[in-house]
Order: sequence, then structure tokens, then C-alpha cells
Amino acid sequence: MFRFANPDYLYALLLIPAFIGLYFVAMHIKRRRISEFGNTELLKQLMPGVSKSRGWIKSIVFFVAFAFMIFGLARPQFGSKLTEAKRKGIEIIIALDVSNSMLAQDIQPNRLERAKQAISRLVDQLSNDRVGLIVFAGDAYVQLPVTNDYTSAKMFLTSISPGMVSKQGTAIGSAINLAVNSFSPQSETSKVIIIISDGENHEDDPIVAAQKAFSEKGIVVHAIGIGSPKGAPIPMGARNSDFLRDKDDNIVVTRLDEETLSKVAISGGGKYLRASNTQIGLLPLFEEINRMERTELKDKVFSEYDDQFQYLFGIALLLLIIEFFVLERKNKLIKRLNLFGESN
Repeated sequence: MFRFANPDYLYALLLIPAFIGLYFVAMHIKRRRISEFGNTELLKQLMPGVSKSRGWIKSIVFFVAFAFMIFGLARPQFGSKLTEAKRKGIEIIIALDVSNSMLAQDIQPNRLERAKQAISRLVDQLSNDRVGLIVFAGDAYVQLPVTNDYTSAKMFLTSISPGMVSKQGTAIGSAINLAVNSFSPQSETSKVIIIISDGENHEDDPIVAAQKAFSEKGIVVHAIGIGSPKGAPIPMGARNSDFLRDKDDNIVVTRLDEETLSKVAISGGGKYLRASNTQIGLLPLFEEINRMERTELKDKVFSEYDDQFQYLFGIALLLLIIEFFVLERKNKLIKRLNLFGESN
């Protein structure tokens, strides 16, 4: 693998055309001033030591040396090998409800956006742990496989919206089953599933799924209820100017189903927390997760990039030395060699 450690320095290569332009301007001014003294051909005979080609050669050597210096400053590197990074951590999969009911605004700005903000802050707290992301409504999908690439996790998080799962509903059981199968198969570290949902209109039996995950796989299932038991309407339309209505044109009110989510957490050996406008519950839950046993995680990564800049600096230095010893006037000692194709 090849890369530049400091690629911003490459912009300095744009100076070379400017240097060439300045050189032409300087040469033009020089010729014009010489012509002011008299006939150009006559002046050439009075200055037999002057060489046109040497000036060009010095300039070209300097520009090439400058280019090598810039490439050296950019620090070209080659990845030498694939190494195995070892760290102690756990695996966490967050299953986020993206059904239309998550657009309700009893949690500001709405249930879904508030949950995404809390997940983002949770990711900022991670260091050696792996995190994965599942979205679900009537179906469940892996949005991000378990990874320690927290930048990608936050990037995928921003793209989550209710429209990404066409089938409506709240299939918490499917999300738990998918999460169980999405952990690293050979990893023996502690594993945690965090369900974030309003719990309403569940399509399957999430309690059985959580119990099975905990009893058979040792995976702890926590649940965070987001919303209020009182409920709120579901905004619809581009400007949220209307609300979701049933077939009788009555406004649909979505309510938090704490009973179901609490039973899911109990069956999964975890805890249930209810979100509010001031606290979603992920960070307090993470404190609980932090007390879990951590085992060694292994990740294969490219590392030990070898710097190559020293060779480029060496070539640049050699060219500058050559440029220094190439005089603009003809050298009597090497004149007979005619290295620069000059006529006597």
C-alpha cells in the first residue's frame, strides 16, 4: 500500500510553472538590456565565455531538485505488512427502531433524531470496543457490521431515516435475532445488544428472542424506551404540517410500550431505561456495560508504513550540488569535452 503522509505539501508543485514563467521574464529583460548596449552579434564576440545552454541546464536541474524536495516533504510511504492489533474490549450492537412512530416529537426534536444524537455521543466514548448498527421497523437490516472504525459508524448513523425500511411495524424480535448472528463468530468477548425503540406494534415475540440470546449465547440484551406513555401524533409531510391518520381520518397517537421493552430487558439479562428530553440513557447504560468482562480482540490492520522521503531528499541534494557546480560561463578546463553541445 502506498500513501503520502503529508499530501498537502504536493500543492507546492504548482510553484514550478510560476518559477518557469519568472525565468522566461528574467531572460527577456536580460536580452533587452543587452541589446541596448549595441549590436547583439557584436556583443557575443566580446563575451566568448557566455553560454546559453548552461543557464537552461541550471534552471532545469533546479526545478527537478525542487520537485524531489516537495515529494520528500509529502513523505511517500509504503505499507510494509499486515499486522494483528490486539486490544481488550467488548462487542456492542445497537438496534435502532426507524418506524414512522419514531418521528413523534414527545422527545425533542423527535424520537429518532434524539436517539441518533445519543448513539453518536456513545460512539465518542468507545476506545477498544467494537460497535455495530442494525435498523428495524417491520423488517431488520444490518446498517453497519461490528467494527472499531468509529468514524464510519458515525457516518452511517447520519444517513438513517424511516424511509430506509419500507415495511412498517416494530419487529424487535427480528432485530435481536439478526444481531445475534451479526457478532464476530469466533470472538469470545462479552456481547451486548441495545434496543432503542418505542416498543409499539411489535410484529413478533421479542421476549422469546431476548431470552434465547441470553440463555443460549450469553448475549445481554438491554432496552431503552424512547417516547412517553401519554403518546404523541406522528408528523407527516415535508414540513410536518399534518399528522398520520387512520382509515377513519383520525389522528394516530403513538405511545411508549414500556411493558414490552421492560420484559425484553429482563428476559435478556439486561436493564430497561426510559428516555427523556434530558437523558436518553445510553451513557448510564454504558457505565453498566463497562463493568462487563473484557477479553482480547484481534484486528488485522496495515501498519508499519516505511518512509521513503530520505531517498528523494538525497536525489534533490545531489541535483542541487550539480546545479551549483554548473557555471553559466564556459569552463576552460572541460571546454574540450563539449559536455553541453557548445560550439567553440
